[in-house]
Amino acid sequence: MKHIIILGDGMADWKVPELGDRTLLQAAHTPYMDELARLGRNGRLITVAPGFHPGSEVANMSVLGYDLPKVYEGRGPLEAASIGIELQPGDMAMRCNIICIEGDHIKNHSAGHITTAEADELVRYLDEQLGNDHIHFYTGVQYRHLLVIKGGNKQIDCTPPHDVPLKPFRPLLVKPLADETESSDGRMTPQQTADLINDLILRSQELLRNHPVNLRRMAEGKDPANSIWPWSPGYRPQMKPFSDRFPQVERGAVISAVDLINGIGYYAGLRRIAVEGATGLYDTNYENKVAAALDALRTDDFVYLHVEASDEAGHEGNIDLKIRTIENLDHRAVGPIYEAVKQWKEPVAIAVLPDHPTPCALRTHTADPVPFLIWHPGIIPDEVQTFDEVAACNGSYGLLKEDQFIEAFFETE
Repeated sequence: MKHIIILGDGMADWKVPELGDRTLLQAAHTPYMDELARLGRNGRLITVAPGFHPGSEVANMSVLGYDLPKVYEGRGPLEAASIGIELQPGDMAMRCNIICIEGDHIKNHSAGHITTAEADELVRYLDEQLGNDHIHFYTGVQYRHLLVIKGGNKQIDCTPPHDVPLKPFRPLLVKPLADETESSDGRMTPQQTADLINDLILRSQELLRNHPVNLRRMAEGKDPANSIWPWSPGYRPQMKPFSDRFPQVERGAVISAVDLINGIGYYAGLRRIAVEGATGLYDTNYENKVAAALDALRTDDFVYLHVEASDEAGHEGNIDLKIRTIENLDHRAVGPIYEAVKQWKEPVAIAVLPDHPTPCALRTHTADPVPFLIWHPGIIPDEVQTFDEVAACNGSYGLLKEDQFIEAFFETE
């Protein structure tokens, strides 16, 4: 039996008074996810281990069954792997957003969804002006980029910018987590690392203020990309390939427009499939992603199909847009995949779930349990009739945590 996980990033939400105290999944028209919930089995999953921030890297690694306390090293190293940067001993990698600062406040975490082409021009400029033998900036996708500091110390407190829209940025600058006067492993101290990153942030603001890219953006009424914001530091992780855990997965693939997901796939030994038109936003090319997933399932044993759109809508606090992204996932991804594979001679197991909630009311991630469904030909269904946060409470899987979801999914063999 082959397996595919269809993950709608940030798709779960809270009950919304304007929707009659329903969640967005309850309010959305999702006939295919409801059918799979009705024909399959359901439950809820805790994707954020105790003590971890509810980031997408934490939640997606948890969905795949990795032991976070043993392997987690932050987003930076994952995104380094995705864009082909091989971390060396002593390297510390960080996700480096390009953000929009308005006055002294963080207006948004994405510089108004800057394009990759615009961002590449800015990142290259920053590397020329601020980079050296120990500091390098690398271009990623859209607003998501990479900062590598040789000898950096990860014992620092960094605030994810998507957690603090409209907040003053200065109180959120990097702080040391340990009070060390010298480092025993040859690295900088946490204080030295924090001071260096904060200096880079402030200097980037001076450099980017009147950059031609930003002058053009402002002339067009767009938000300027006028500051970097590094966060989620780490060293090279020690993750075992997914096939070591599940020998039946001799070959697997990950499909995502997001570097951190592709980085997880890299360390998990899953091949990355690049899809034309995959944007990480609500205009992503669902049809090309579905075609790539179905092609991969013909040759591979496992596919991880990740769609970012709902998470971005949640960060914007846009209820109508998020409902539309949920419905797009249903009509344009889940439905076509289900209709195709249910005709195949070799059975295919399908799981659908979010990685974490991104409530529109909060505009950032939470650690609340998420609903999930598992369907495959011959599965004995439970009593759940719809796919949503409330109905999943009555699912036969109950409340799972750690690697229990992925174990249950592969028990379909």
